[in-house]
Amino acid sequence: MHETLEIRLTVNERSEAVRIEPRETLADVLRERLSLTGTKVSCDAQVCGACTVLVDDLAMSGCTFLAADADGRSVRTVEGLARDGRLSPVQQAFIDHAAFQCGFCTPGMLMAATAILEEHPRPSRDQVVHGLEGNLCRCTGYEPIIEAVLAAADAGTVDEGVAGW
Repeated sequence: MHETLEIRLTVNERSEAVRIEPRETLADVLRERLSLTGTKVSCDAQVCGACTVLVDDLAMSGCTFLAADADGRSVRTVEGLARDGRLSPVQQAFIDHAAFQCGFCTPGMLMAATAILEEHPRPSRDQVVHGLEGNLCRCTGYEPIIEAVLAAADAGTVDEGVAGW
């Protein structure tokens, strides 16, 4: 029998209590226990960024972040960006600038972009590029993603928070 423990965390502004095994990652718990499948798992080694989520507003790799370490913390996933059926300004900017193709990296990119804009409401191009380091995309060539993040900032929506709400 495997040892389990209960963790309590806030995920996308909802309180959750989840029984986990100590070795489980946050990405696995989000996907398998909470049915939040927007967080993707690709490399399992913290090098691709597909699993990026925000833990206490900091971008983290969910594939290597132990779920037990999320106990008592706040987690945001891509599912938490839209509100009342409306895309967040960052999500809309990704659409407007064709900043995705296959879409596999998009949730992680959106979460990294959210973290960038929360830290730097008016980021320079270099700050965006630096903030996206570690998030890999094989389809877009990155330029549309960088343009989308800068456009979200230029729209002024980040003055009220990245989600623009």
